[in-house]
Amino acid sequence: MKTPAKVQPAEELLNIEVVLGHPDRTARIGSHMNEKTKEEIILCLQRNMDSFAWSPQDLEGIDPKVITHHLNIDTSTKPVKQKKRHFRPEKEKIIQIEVDKLMAAEHIEEIKFPKWLSNVVLVPKPGEKWRMCIDFRDLNKACPKNFYPLQQIDQLVDSTSSCELVSKMDASQGYHQIMFAPEDCKKRLVDKIFWPQIGRNAKVYMDVMLVKSKKAEDHIADLEETFAVLRKYRLKLNLAKYADYKAVVSWDSW
Repeated sequence: MKTPAKVQPAEELLNIEVVLGHPDRTARIGSHMNEKTKEEIILCLQRNMDSFAWSPQDLEGIDPKVITHHLNIDTSTKPVKQKKRHFRPEKEKIIQIEVDKLMAAEHIEEIKFPKWLSNVVLVPKPGEKWRMCIDFRDLNKACPKNFYPLQQIDQLVDSTSSCELVSKMDASQGYHQIMFAPEDCKKRLVDKIFWPQIGRNAKVYMDVMLVKSKKAEDHIADLEETFAVLRKYRLKLNLAKYADYKAVVSWDSW
């Protein structure tokens, strides 16, 4: 039986410095992108640098009047305190650094006498880096199942196949930008704030946004409209994994 060919990228990505003097603030631009379009997109990014976050302190947070998180825990469930996991010293140091960052940004706070305790988990990232996550499996079992539907992939592909340029945006540390609140909230942030664009020049799912343009010359205007919404609701993106192809522009999450 013949082995299927492995899918390969359509074009090579080139690292382009978007913020002069900051070699860490680069965008990945497709090698097939013509110079005029490439320059227009970079200028668009430079005009909207305030929509990107470089550290946890840059995340202003979504106004609670727009949306809030709520943990709808089944009151009949007995709280679970996970047994503390032990890490090697080098990983303990990584965890402490991340906790200090979140504390400094006021994304987390110290509590006493907790009913629930969940362990930290370090997940490897590309480039020998680590992502700090929390093992919420016990807590998830105590909450109602989330039936937020997956996008119809075939419809998503069909709706973008005729577009000359598509931009993919992903909120930077999206869940750290929405506050918890006592009242329940069933809505999804990106569905709410991008509603006027959905079906016209945008597709959204969870914390991912696609900006699509039928004509390449309209794409900058579509991006500017999207950045205006991001700025209005104080939702921040990350430039670290920005990628721009002849047919795809991409911002990925941290």
